[in-house]
Parts: sequence; structure tokens; C-alpha cells
Amino acid sequence: MYRSHSCGELRPSDINKEVTLSGWVQKIRNKGFMIWVDLRDRYGITQLIFDEERTPVAVVEKAKTLGREFVIQIKGTVIERESKNKNIPTGDIEILVTDLNILNDAIVPPFTIEDETDGGEDIRMKYRYLDIRRNPVKNNLMFRHKVGMLVRNYLSNEGFIEVETPYLIKSTPEGARDFIVPSRMNEGQFYALPQSPQTFKQLLMVGGMDKYFQIVKCFRDEDLRADRQPEFTQIDCEMSFVEQEDILSIFENLTRHLIHEIKGVDISDFPRMTYDEAMRTYGNDKPDIRFGMKFGELNAVAKHKDFNVFNTAELVVGIAVPGGASYTRKEIDKLIDWVKRPQVGALGMVYVKCNEDGTYKSSVDKFYDQEDLAKWAETTGAQPGDLICVLSGETNKVRAQLSALRMELAERLELRNPEEFAPLWVVDFPLLEWDEDTQRYHAMHHPFTSPKPEDITLLDTDPGKVRANAYDLVLNGNEIGGGSIRIHDKETQALMFDHLGFTPEEAKAQFGFLMDAFQYGAPPHGGIAFGFDRLVSILGGQETIRDFIAFPKNNSGRDVMIDAPATIDQEQLKELHIKLSI
Repeated sequence: MYRSHSCGELRPSDINKEVTLSGWVQKIRNKGFMIWVDLRDRYGITQLIFDEERTPVAVVEKAKTLGREFVIQIKGTVIERESKNKNIPTGDIEILVTDLNILNDAIVPPFTIEDETDGGEDIRMKYRYLDIRRNPVKNNLMFRHKVGMLVRNYLSNEGFIEVETPYLIKSTPEGARDFIVPSRMNEGQFYALPQSPQTFKQLLMVGGMDKYFQIVKCFRDEDLRADRQPEFTQIDCEMSFVEQEDILSIFENLTRHLIHEIKGVDISDFPRMTYDEAMRTYGNDKPDIRFGMKFGELNAVAKHKDFNVFNTAELVVGIAVPGGASYTRKEIDKLIDWVKRPQVGALGMVYVKCNEDGTYKSSVDKFYDQEDLAKWAETTGAQPGDLICVLSGETNKVRAQLSALRMELAERLELRNPEEFAPLWVVDFPLLEWDEDTQRYHAMHHPFTSPKPEDITLLDTDPGKVRANAYDLVLNGNEIGGGSIRIHDKETQALMFDHLGFTPEEAKAQFGFLMDAFQYGAPPHGGIAFGFDRLVSILGGQETIRDFIAFPKNNSGRDVMIDAPATIDQEQLKELHIKLSI
């Protein structure tokens, strides 16, 4: 028996017990005649004491050879600790050691394995197995497990069945780039790793499973950022004989349940907003509604003077920054420099200070009088003491630029409280979006999304105005879930493929299996997929998903710990019928 108790378990009620503990050496304090060792495992830390008067001499001598991160087993007696430590649960006791067994020695780790470490992110990712020993990472992984169990229990209680779907599937042309896997047994042919189990969960509905879910790995070969990994985890769900309202209700309640169980916060409202309203009011389709600064479109009150910057712009739009009138000219200039950064791309910014006495001072006083600026304040909802920031240009670009500025200001003003939760459904997305490079429409979500029934006739006359029967769940400015009611009949699916530029032969080659299945009686169905990594990070009060993944990739998609991706042996390439050109 390696241990009778964990290192976080013992309390004063255990005094005088004979115990066996195992773990890693956290710290050593050697006073010559007495040695204290902090022993750590997943459950906590227990202090050990080696006393020359009470511990066998050979055991004390062996203790003197210990180093940080040695793996040891000890036997001893629980005694009351003289100098108590109220910062840890075991701080009232210690173990008087009578026997010590070194299970494995260890070299000095490249960074200190403590909550506050001296290791930078790169070195900690290279030695991730050591980083996991630290409480912040360990606790994040345990938190992820807790969220996963809550999800599984909730969905199981709602009648959902967890079904595994394949990882080796067929590559499809829609969506992000696939990761490709060559087949050794089928020369010149390839599998793809799934971007989602979309078609399989629809086939499960054809198979009569009715309610399916899966916490599943998905893969996308795309550019990375803090909240994106090449492999990620989804809570994937599908339901039969449902309309949009049924799905929204089920997954509102799942979100309420998670936030209540994990954060102790009760959420009552799940407001809904159309895609068009979100873009017009916040400049993006996943707005953070924990704070204001809604967009005010100023075309009607800003294009009547001789200011050509506004007169030639497609859209003039502004936000009111609470308390911003107190900003100095230097601070405002820094904001202007911020929006001019290549990542944002604005050419400049006009500003108006709303003075406490009801007057206005702007950077365009030469062109606009007090009456004009008062209308700007009314349109943006600015109050005395606020600052109005105005951008102009092409509609889609300027909305994105002002949205970025809004979020940056919210960070600076500390308006994004991670302990506050503001969910939002965004609905009525466009079904299709025009791609200038390919000169054709692409599905905004995926080609299996059903159009709104009342918009189907527009597919032939004005495809860009067709709304999708789709919905995204947004939490604190992050899309945590998205789904749709699916097309469930062969004729509508064929029509959709046609408008996406597939020939009947291409549609048959790519998705013939799904079209065939629809001929055998597909029920009306729909579903949703939650980004599990992102959901966990938000509930954990952070926005970087890497902190909640055991072995994440870096921003270049590399696993620096195992040094992957890597080259493979020429014999393997030969078996796979692959020739590399250099």
C-alpha cells in the first residue's frame, strides 16, 4: 500500500494515527537537528517532520538527500503542529516520520512548481507535465471535469443519449480546412478529421435516436489565437421533432444550470436579438451586453455640413464613453493611435467632449455647431461628462472598427466583470454570404441549415436576403454555442446545394449518403454545439482556453512538449504512397 491517506486529508481528529503518505517533495527546511518537508499530491500538502530525537537516524540521514520534486513514500504518526498554518486545510497537524522510501529522485525542475512561478509561458508549455503539478493548472483541469460532469448529468436527465461518432471521415469543401489523414490500404485516398460530427448526428436522427449528445474532439486547420486551438472540444447535440423554440428552451436551462451550480448566480433573462440588430447596435454578432456604449448611427445628423470625411462615408457611427470628457488631449490622442493600428485599421477618429455645463467641445468645431453636436449626443445617448467617439467609412469595416474600440474601452473602464454573466441569443442570421474571391455564395453556418420557411422563395430572386433558421448563444461577448434547424428533405437540400454552386454530381459525390438517408423518412430536427473549451474558460473567469486544456498547442499550432508536428520516416511515407517534393 503506497498510501493510507492523501496529502490533503488529515485533520486534528487524526492525531496519533499511524499513516502512510506518498507524493512529491514541495519544500525542504533543514535546521540540522530537524528537517521539515512539505509533501504534495493532487489533494493538498502535508508537512512532514524528521526529528533526530524521535526519528530513526538512518531515516534522518536519508531525508538529508531529498531534493525538490523527489517522489517519496513515508510512514509516521500524525501529531499536532506547533507552528500552525491557517492557509492550508492540513495546517494544524504534521507527520512525525518513522520510515522514508525514495520512490524516484528528480533533477531540479526548470521553473518553481508553485502557484506563483518564475516560469514563462513557453518554458511551462515545453514542460507541461510539470506545470500541471501547480495548483492553478491542476485546479483548472479539475474545474473542466466538473463542468463536463454537470453537462453530462443534465443532458442525460433530459433524455439525451451520448453516442460516439467516427474520427476518420470524408473531407468536405465547406467550412475551414480539414486535417487530412492518408490511407495506407487505399492508395491515393485520404480520410479527414471531423470539423464537427454534423452529418453523423443528423443520420442519428434519421436512425430514430431522438436526442443525441457527445462531448467530442473536433479539428480545424485554421489560424490560431488565444481562444482557438487546432483540436478543440464541443458539446454536440441534436434533437428530433423540434422547432427553434424547443432547442432554445433546453439549452437556456442548461446554461442556467451550469452558472447556478458553478458560480451560485441565478440567470433569469436570455434576451434575443436579430443578427441585423446586433451588427447595427454593437458592430458584431456576439456582443457583450454587460455594459452600454451602444452604437448611434449619425448619417442623418452629420452629413449636412462641409466635412467631406463624413459626407463621402457610407456610415458615420459613434459611441458615448461614460466619464470620457475628463480625458486629456494626450489620452484621446492615444485612443486615436489605437484605432489606427493595423489590427483595427481606422484612418482616424472624431471626438466630442460633453461638458458638465451642457456645452460641447469637438475636434470638428470648425464644421459643426453646438446644435449639431447636441444631436450627436442625443443619438449616441451621451450624458454630460461623456466622450463621443466617432468613426466613419464603409459600413462593415467601420462597424468592426468601432466594435473593437468599444471592447477596448470596456477593458480600460473595467466594465467586463468576469463574475457577471449576460447571456444573449442572436437569431435570424443570413443563410448565405457572398465571397468575393470565389464569386459565389457560401453557407454562413453550414449547407445543412434550413432557411426560414417564409424566405425560401427569395433563394431564386435575392439569395443574400434569405434568413437562416439559426441561432447563436453569446455569453459575455463570446459565442459559446451555435446551431440551427436542419434541412430534412431531399428536395430542399438539393436546392441549397444548387445555390451554393454544387453541380448535382458534386453534391452526390460529397453528400450522397445524407441525401439517400433523407429518402427513408428523416424527422424534422435541429441542434446546437457548444464550444466546451471556451465555455469552461468563461465560467472559470478567464478568456484564454489554453489554461483549461491539459496539453495545448501554441499560437503556431505546435505542441512544443512533444515537438509536433514532425517529419516522419521515409518508410512510412513509402507505405502511404506519399512522395515529398523538395
